[in-house]
Amino acid sequence: MKREKILKKIKKSSWDIVIIGGGATGLGCAVDSASRGYKTLLLEQVDFAKGTSSRSTKLVHGGVRYLQQGDVSLVFEALKERGLMFKNAPHLVTNQSFVIPTYDWWGGPFYTVGLKVYDLMAGKLGLGPSKHLSLEEAVKALPTVEQEGLKGGVIYQDGQFDDSRMAISLAQTCIDYGGTVLNYCKVTELVKDGELISGVVAVDQESGEEMKIQAKVVINATGVFADEIIQMDEPEKKDMITPSQGIHLILDKEFLPNNYAIMVPHTSDGRVMFAVPWHNHVVVGTTDTLVENHSLEPVALESEVDFVLETAGQYLVKQPTRKDVLSVFAGLRPLAKPDGEKKATKEISRGHKILISVSGLITIIGGKWTTYRKMAEDTIEKAIMLGGLPERECVTRHLPIHGYRMDIDPYNDPLSPYGLEKEEVIALGEEEKTWSGWLSEKLQILKSQVVWAVQKELARTVEDVLARRTRALFLDARESIRIAPEVAQLMAKELNRDEKWIADQIQVYKAVAENYYFKD
Repeated sequence: MKREKILKKIKKSSWDIVIIGGGATGLGCAVDSASRGYKTLLLEQVDFAKGTSSRSTKLVHGGVRYLQQGDVSLVFEALKERGLMFKNAPHLVTNQSFVIPTYDWWGGPFYTVGLKVYDLMAGKLGLGPSKHLSLEEAVKALPTVEQEGLKGGVIYQDGQFDDSRMAISLAQTCIDYGGTVLNYCKVTELVKDGELISGVVAVDQESGEEMKIQAKVVINATGVFADEIIQMDEPEKKDMITPSQGIHLILDKEFLPNNYAIMVPHTSDGRVMFAVPWHNHVVVGTTDTLVENHSLEPVALESEVDFVLETAGQYLVKQPTRKDVLSVFAGLRPLAKPDGEKKATKEISRGHKILISVSGLITIIGGKWTTYRKMAEDTIEKAIMLGGLPERECVTRHLPIHGYRMDIDPYNDPLSPYGLEKEEVIALGEEEKTWSGWLSEKLQILKSQVVWAVQKELARTVEDVLARRTRALFLDARESIRIAPEVAQLMAKELNRDEKWIADQIQVYKAVAENYYFKD
């Protein structure tokens, strides 16, 4: 994972498939392509999962609310893919019990029947049966739930994961199968041979060097930025993406002390809301706000924060306030624009679309984390035809993700995302005195994780380490700012950087982190 070697390889090679975008969709495509034996290159303008793919609700799910909306085919597909993610990445994906508290006499039977259908649709890949809970059972599972008027509840099973750690593991899986991935390398132009796309021009964001890269097929998997790449190909093309913002708040575990999550099936804006245990904290969200502009660092709106706090307070004994929020983060969903009639963003299908331009650019839009593998399979099937590549079967249905390990507990082990490499991360801390011990005991992050991130996971900035290789920024923004100087020192030694780099990195990181917490 040495950047200099990767850049040399990129310059001297030609590629079967070049993928633009290092989020869930692009990385999924890279794994599918590389595991079929195609010469595969993925380029990401900033860092892997920097955008939407690190800002999810951390759920691997069929989508109970899509069933409510009647999008049965998407739920079928997502439940199947949920089961495959469990089988292929047990170190990253875990079973999560969700409780729907019911406050009216008909709620229990109504949701029980609906969730039985959900269970049946999962078939052999189901995670366990849903069932009705008595008042006593509901309170035992959720001791902090609002008990006034509570009649009972319904419990069902879904999945949970660490999104940006999954992204890093997919990047490593691609490399395991001979593929090449590089972050901080921005595609600035599409190269054409006559009318047909034959490659890309990319700029190394660290050196400023421009590279012309040959490819038989180019795939645009850039999420909310997809229109920018499409318009490099067809400048007059209308936008295909409707960005929708969702925010999440992180609270202390005291708000949900057991390992059960809460699912609110119908909020005042007609969405569902979750409060889910995650890394010894609680993730509460989300919203669905139409936004005009997309950004690499979207910011939660005041109205969104108030809505989440207010809704959470209706179901919890203790009303959370802004002072209780340890971190707030916003993400943009790259929804495919619906044809014809205008729809509210919550009604737009989370299904994916594959578009092929006259010049041969393949663009994959829409979708969600849970279906990343199927989206990739569908996209690479199109790429094989378009590029005249030798036909080879997709193998990702049963492909273990890098670090695959069964005997690990994602609930209670902060190092579980490393899977098979967990012991190596710990051992690294014993190699050198400055690498040993806690970086943050509060967040259970070791100093050796910083060094590992640089050596093995292409981390280039303090933000890469604190936002995505570890989840410090997303769990407790203030604590992440406290440890940022030590992260910069550790990284500078590994990357051979000077004091100015350290000072710049700390300053840049603080500026980013400021949007993740509320000032007193």
